[in-house]
Amino acid sequence: MNFGIPAETWELEHRVGLTPAGVLSLTRRGHNVYVQHDAGKGAHFRDRNYQDVGAQIVYSAEEVFGRADVVLKVSRLIEQEYELLQPGQTLLSYLHLAVAPPALSETFSKREITAIAYELIQTPDGQLPVLNASSQVAGRLAPIIAGQLLETTQGGRGILLDGMPGVPPAAIAILGAGVLGRNAALAFYGAGAQVTILDSNLEKLEILERESGGRITTLISNSYNLTRVIKFADVLIGAILVPGERTPILITQDLISQMRPRAVFIDFSIDQGGCSETSRPTSHSSPTYILQGVIHYAVPNIPARVARTASYALTNSALNYLKIIAERGVDGALAASSDLRKGLVFSQGERQNR
Repeated sequence: MNFGIPAETWELEHRVGLTPAGVLSLTRRGHNVYVQHDAGKGAHFRDRNYQDVGAQIVYSAEEVFGRADVVLKVSRLIEQEYELLQPGQTLLSYLHLAVAPPALSETFSKREITAIAYELIQTPDGQLPVLNASSQVAGRLAPIIAGQLLETTQGGRGILLDGMPGVPPAAIAILGAGVLGRNAALAFYGAGAQVTILDSNLEKLEILERESGGRITTLISNSYNLTRVIKFADVLIGAILVPGERTPILITQDLISQMRPRAVFIDFSIDQGGCSETSRPTSHSSPTYILQGVIHYAVPNIPARVARTASYALTNSALNYLKIIAERGVDGALAASSDLRKGLVFSQGERQNR
């Protein structure tokens, strides 16, 4: 089977679809892997690293797509890439079709593409292993991003996350206790901040209660509690996920207006549309804007900030599924793996009901 790894095209998307270690797992099984020149450069993987494990370096995206049976990407295709898809090809990527341009789905249909969304691959116990890898990275980045945005030189409130003797730490409010929210809460707690987390799932809150020894405040998510915590938060984190659907808007413009001046709102839900009326996608080159006096950070591909770690995390979580595809073919893999079937959004151009 022929696998293709094109260079990513989103602005400052430095991750790569498969690390050299992942490529080796495929080539040693007799499969061909075509890697676009400098596809791994942003994550500090050289072409030579890929050649040493049996990959073939090609010098255009057209050649990668032209040679591959299965294309492995990180971020969703941009419009200029739609025409590169070959009839009957298979694509694996984070797709987030709920907020994607309709033209992408139209292209999948017209070219009879089989598309598997990494964020929807799901185990029988409800876990989302490939998405979780990205969510863990993003959650652990949260204190780093928030700490920078709180700095006076960045226009923030001038607050140190962990405070100091005689000076209180930053107050953090996190909406959502899933994988990303949990990792963010523990990372903020580890950084010395005062953390409150809200979720409608009591079991998730109980887990965080145990893991933090009761030092993370947990609240059931409702409008009353959200209104209470948002007024004292120096940092508000949106970490809401409904797999395969647009994120519900739980934060109104009125709530944002009640936050402290130059407080920080980081909407990690933005890749699925965002959880606030005030959210709009930004980029790594221009990551923030100010609305209602609040600093908004809404970059969809946050893990690209640590592209090498994030690329390893993606490979580690996706590789077993790629091996099944390599060994059984796409149709055989989908028949054998219920996890992959959960991620199937287009099958030979036919939209799959979810």
